[in-house]
Formats: sequence, structure tokens, C-alpha cells
Amino acid sequence: MQNDIDDDVKQEKQFTKRKTMMNKKRPPTHMTMLDQRFFSDADLHERQQKLENEIKNLDLLALDISEDDLYDEWCDPETPRILSFEEIAAAAYRIKYGVEKTPCTHSHLSRVVDMDLYFKKDFLLNTGSFKERGARNTLMILSREEKAQGIIAASAGNHALAVCYHGQQLGIPVVVVMPRHAPIMKVNNCKSYGAVVIVKGIDLAESKRIALKLGKLFGLRYINGFDHPHILAGQGSLGLEVLDQVPDVDAIVVPTGGGGLLAGIAVAIKSVNPHVQIIAAESERAPGFAAAMKAGRPTFAECHSTLADGLAVSVVGANAYATAAPLIDKIVAVNEEYIAIAILRLVEVEKAVVEGAGATGLAAILQGLLPELKGKKVVIPLCGGNIDTTVLGRVLERGLVADKRLLKVWLTVSDRPGSLAHMCKLFSNAGASVKDIYHERAWLKSDMFSVQIQVVLEVRDREHAEEVTKIISENYEDAIFYQDHL
Repeated sequence: MQNDIDDDVKQEKQFTKRKTMMNKKRPPTHMTMLDQRFFSDADLHERQQKLENEIKNLDLLALDISEDDLYDEWCDPETPRILSFEEIAAAAYRIKYGVEKTPCTHSHLSRVVDMDLYFKKDFLLNTGSFKERGARNTLMILSREEKAQGIIAASAGNHALAVCYHGQQLGIPVVVVMPRHAPIMKVNNCKSYGAVVIVKGIDLAESKRIALKLGKLFGLRYINGFDHPHILAGQGSLGLEVLDQVPDVDAIVVPTGGGGLLAGIAVAIKSVNPHVQIIAAESERAPGFAAAMKAGRPTFAECHSTLADGLAVSVVGANAYATAAPLIDKIVAVNEEYIAIAILRLVEVEKAVVEGAGATGLAAILQGLLPELKGKKVVIPLCGGNIDTTVLGRVLERGLVADKRLLKVWLTVSDRPGSLAHMCKLFSNAGASVKDIYHERAWLKSDMFSVQIQVVLEVRDREHAEEVTKIISENYEDAIFYQDHL
């Protein structure tokens, strides 16, 4: 076991060193004819400046968008394209020197979940997600004419970051349309790569309509972030790396939204070893792939606000569905509580900051949805780490609440000297730490000489929470705990 841990540490150090070298402006660490830039820095800036000026002259919300404008020949639900293993193998070679091979390390959580657990750490890539794989592959396959014109995409985050970064690396003009709710950090990062960034649309669907129309107006190739065939092929390279790093893997649990990563991994893994289980893990608040499997085709599934916002896709990709549907062994729906706990566990135990979508595979295991994997060798892609700092703080607190390590209780005590001290001493003797306290006098309808106190307590674990709850209940018969207060 110690040797495994030492190997994991060595692997991550080597990856960090290679990543530092890759982050130097240009040229990349290795160069092939495929990696050569199309435009020089000066020519790229000139082309993108021209596109930006032309788009600024348009009233984007008043565009006349027809059904023909919304047609994407690469993602036609009437004639879906089935991904092949050969396309994935070619993509893996094509992006070899532009997208680093990420570590797949043994997890410290293995004993907790009674599985031989490995994490594939794609959140360590330059832009923080697996999306780089498909983005670079697709950009490199473009014809000379398409590279000269440029590409356009609609995304709220990771896909936009990936095409902007690799567009800059390869000297290809990039325009991204991002909805108004896109995190400002991601918007600014896209701009830092020199891309044309348009923030328009109340949601991603409206941003996509605008992007498709602009693509037709300016001759830009539209690239769907989870269903373009070349995107799927690039994502499949993750599966090939897993087979190389954990050759005797029994199952892989894949976070699933639009289905692109699932399709790529399923073809890569099943083509080499059909006995490996492919399991899709999606948020129960965004059940798009489960709805598609039930209907037998991609169909609309209402998405609600979720911690796994990167998986919130109402209609899964036609190519992704047609490719993945015959290959996956199981779909599970994860609740919000366990996504928060998974993010918390990864920070505390693995020292990894992962976004909600990237933590969904682990959440499925922590929730107990996959008991059949006990004792088996399981790989989980941690496929994204782009979570806002402010959101991370809130999610960690939600995780502590879900993990029963934060208790909230309302108590009515005497407003006489010594009552508060007695209460705090009770908490101290029970081993609970007071995290927050609030007094309420005006809205209390009982004794004028009483005060209601709202207290948030930090405890060690669930068992300790039960002990503290019992002690408080025995001393304050009118105590109201958070779960009882709902």
C-alpha cells in the first residue's frame, strides 16, 4: 500500500512539473506538424478584432433566427453518428502533445467505501476540466478554410474555456456566447485567452440560438460542447488512459449530463474490454440521460437548480445517446446532499477541489447506489474543478450539515444572569463547539423574562451529533432541532 501511495505522489509531482512547462506561452513542450499554429499572434488578434467589431454592430436580441439557422449538420437527431474506436484512437494520438495525460491515483477513501477506488484527475488540466480533450481534437481536424474563418460555441463555462485556450494555442479564431448567469470568473478567463466573448441570453438555450445564427452569418463552424462527433472522440481519450493506468479496472462511474464524456469513455473501454461496467451518474435534478433511455431517444427533461450545474442539460446529445445507449450497464441519480458531501470528502481527504459535476461519480458511491461494486476496482473521473470560491464555501457548509457535523437548534432559556453560561458549559461538556449564536427577544411570545437562542454547533461526526442532541433534549424540553423545524 505504501508503495502505491509513493507511486501516486511521484505521478502527481511529474504531472505538475509537465503542466508548469506546458503553461509557458509557446511553443509547447513537443511540436508535431498537427500542433503548428494556423495564425500568428498578430494575425489572430486582427481576425478576432474584426469579428468582435462586426458582431458589436448587430442587435443580437433582435436577430431573425429561422429553423434553418438552428440546424447543425454535425448533430442531427434524424441521422445520429455512432462513434468508432478508431476515431478515439486517432484523437488520442492527435492531442497527445497538447493535452497532458492526467494522473489516475489510488484513493484514500477506498477503505471507507470498501472498494479499490481510483480517481482520474482531469481537473488538473490547464482549464480545469476534461473538455480540453474534445476541444483540441475538434480544432485540429478543422479544414484550412474553417480555421481561417474561426469557430463559435455556446457554453456557460468549461467548454468555452477549453475552446478559447486551445484556440489561442493553435492560432484559430474563437467566438463564445455565454449566458448571463455564467460565472464572471469564467467569462474573464475566456477573455484572457484573447477570444471574442459575448455575454447574451437568459439561459444556455438562448445563447446557443444566438451562436448558431452568428455562425451562419459569419461562416464560423459551430461546435457543440457535448455532441459534436470530434468532441466525443477527444473525450474518449480519457478512457484509453484509464485502461493504460488501471488495466484491471472492473467499473468506471462517469458523471453524465449531455452524454459526450459517457459516450467517448464507453466506446473506448468496451472496445478493449467489454467486461468493464460503464455506469452513468447524473443529478436527480437533471435526469436527461435516464429520460432518454426510458423514451428510447433524446427527449426533453426539465432541469432544476443543482450543485452539479455542469450536468444540467435538458436534452442529451443525439450522437452521444446513439453511441452510449447500447454500451452502458446502469444509470443512477444522485441527490444534492451527497454531491455536497462528495465535494467535502474530496477537499478533506484527497486535498482536491472539484466542482459538483465532477464529484457526482463519487457521490453515487457515497449514497450507496452501487453496492454491487463492493470489493471491486473502480475508477471515477474527477472531470472538472471550476467551482467559484464563494460557491465552494457555501457547498462545504452544506456538506457539513448533510454529514451531521453542524447542528442547528433553537432553545428558550431564562434571560437572567448565568443562563447563557450554563448553556455554553453544557455544550462544552458534551464536546460541541459553538459556531454561531443569535438571541431573539422581540418575537418570543412566552415569558417576558425568557429569550430564544438559535445556536449552530460543530460536532465530530454523526454519532457525536446524536449524543449532543440527546443531552440538549434532556436539559431543554422545548428544544427544536433543524430537521424537526422543517
